[in-house]
Amino acid sequence: MMNYYIYLALARGRSNALLREPEAAGRAGQARRYRQRAGTSGGRRSPLPALLRRLRPARASWAARATWPGRAAGGRVVLRDGSKVVIRPVGSADAPLLADGFARLSPESRRLRFLRRKDALTPAELRYFTDVDHHDHEALGALDHTGGGVGIARYVRDADDPHAAEIAVTVVDDWQGRGLGTELLAQLSGRARAEGIRRFTALASADNTVVAALLRSASAGVVRREHGTVEYEITLAPGGEPGQEPCDGAPVPVPC
Repeated sequence: MMNYYIYLALARGRSNALLREPEAAGRAGQARRYRQRAGTSGGRRSPLPALLRRLRPARASWAARATWPGRAAGGRVVLRDGSKVVIRPVGSADAPLLADGFARLSPESRRLRFLRRKDALTPAELRYFTDVDHHDHEALGALDHTGGGVGIARYVRDADDPHAAEIAVTVVDDWQGRGLGTELLAQLSGRARAEGIRRFTALASADNTVVAALLRSASAGVVRREHGTVEYEITLAPGGEPGQEPCDGAPVPVPC
């Protein structure tokens, strides 16, 4: 099984190489057309109008992608207790928000999240958790009315099975029990289906009863028990949600 970091680095390298080829060809073609126009008109002509015409369809295409297929388009959500949050995709600039949210977790919530004692996130972990590609690795963050991070959900696609991904849902202690974990899982499921993922897996501590209830409400089945952990699997029905019953709280671990 290929290491996930090696797999992701190779994938990014191939993607960058594919992007550079058409960009180089486009620049060469533009230069040729500019030289031809300058030669036939006897003067210099600005390439700016032509460049702007080329950029318009690209901008339209980017705007269409930015609406995020699936349920997680981002926006305000009212939870079952009346609390309001904004859920949106996580980006690399969100590392300080993630660090602040981690600091708000109790030691027990951190243990349940990482399956061991965890006092701080390293700079490398912060980069990994926030510098996501929104395809093989997706993360959605929840913000309160002050703009502070109060919850996050992510999936990481299985390198050996492109239709499977491991998930994590983390809610800070003072926001647990409001239905935020359920909402994050539902929106993450919509994003995953849009990216071709058909099932989730989750590894949780055997004493994490809150997560067990959340996953059972999402129709998760137990596939393995060992070394004080339980592995769950959720099948994502096309167009459906992984569960309706509100039951959130303690975090779900994800591979780091």
